[in-house]
Amino acid sequence: MTYGKNAVKSMGLYDQVTDILKDAGKKVVELSGVMPNPTYTKLMEGVKLVKENNVSLILAVGGGSVIDCAKGIAVSAYCEDDPFETYWLKYKGLANKIVPVASILTMVGTGSEMNGGSVITHEEMKIKASRVFPAQVYPKFSILNPEYTFSVPRYQMVSGVFDTMSHLMEQYFSGNDNNTTDYVIESLLKSSIDNVRAALKNPEDYESRSNLMWNATLALNTLTGLSKVQDWQVHMIEHQLGAYTDCAHGMGLAAISLPYYRHIYPNGLDKFVRFAKEIWGVSTEGKTKEAVAEEGINAMEKFLNECGIVTSIKELGATKEMLPKIAESTVILGRGYKKLTRDEILSILEACF
Repeated sequence: MTYGKNAVKSMGLYDQVTDILKDAGKKVVELSGVMPNPTYTKLMEGVKLVKENNVSLILAVGGGSVIDCAKGIAVSAYCEDDPFETYWLKYKGLANKIVPVASILTMVGTGSEMNGGSVITHEEMKIKASRVFPAQVYPKFSILNPEYTFSVPRYQMVSGVFDTMSHLMEQYFSGNDNNTTDYVIESLLKSSIDNVRAALKNPEDYESRSNLMWNATLALNTLTGLSKVQDWQVHMIEHQLGAYTDCAHGMGLAAISLPYYRHIYPNGLDKFVRFAKEIWGVSTEGKTKEAVAEEGINAMEKFLNECGIVTSIKELGATKEMLPKIAESTVILGRGYKKLTRDEILSILEACF
């Protein structure tokens, strides 16, 4: 069983889970202290526990970072080579025994409860790398109870909601097509906006918390990527920002999204006009397409400010000296998403500083 620091214990969930496991006659070994941006060092602690105890299931109790770490342990435990280099840098196929993973979700946003994604930070390399593993790494089951999210601090809650929204936008702003997936994405974006407002008014509003939880799962379980080319450049940049600042993932995405979308909207003008009109209710009457697109991005910025979501990477601990290094790392690790040059990425980082 792997979990974070104190949250699952203070909310009483730790005792509930361990009592159930003990009543079922299970031997339980624990990996505690998984951090919001799980590190390779912490992952390797879990690998040691799995091998020493012949672990047959890794149960992640927590948010997406805990689940990401659990998946990382699952694929790394019996890897004969260096797991980080093999799976996160060289993207090699799985060729070893995989330990099954399951999850009990306590914070929404990443969608890790229903996909193969695992984002791990290598502290020494200063690299935060993502890998989407195939279906055998998906959690075998995930328990989603909105009540477990009631006590999540406001900052983390809104960060998670923007993570959901960013997943949707990365898939939406790709190509100039018009297919059913776009309509699904628009509905999930509008649901996220409406329900985060309700949850901010009443953190124990079960319905809004339930909707936010389901939105996050649907946003990254491959459904909203069907028939879409997909972008993911915002995530590529934020991952390297996170490697240097250890910032909350959703906050980093928000700060980067505004200048990034202002940079690229001329290349997908019709989709950005649709985004402004359908998501933010921007009127198109008497306006150029460029004006409507800009108004839509401005409306998103206003929403971020309303929710207390960060829009400057300086607020997240970034310094001017870090920016060229972040840009360089993004290009190196961009894989198939290298749509921007180092100088373009640096310009975007400077615009959100």
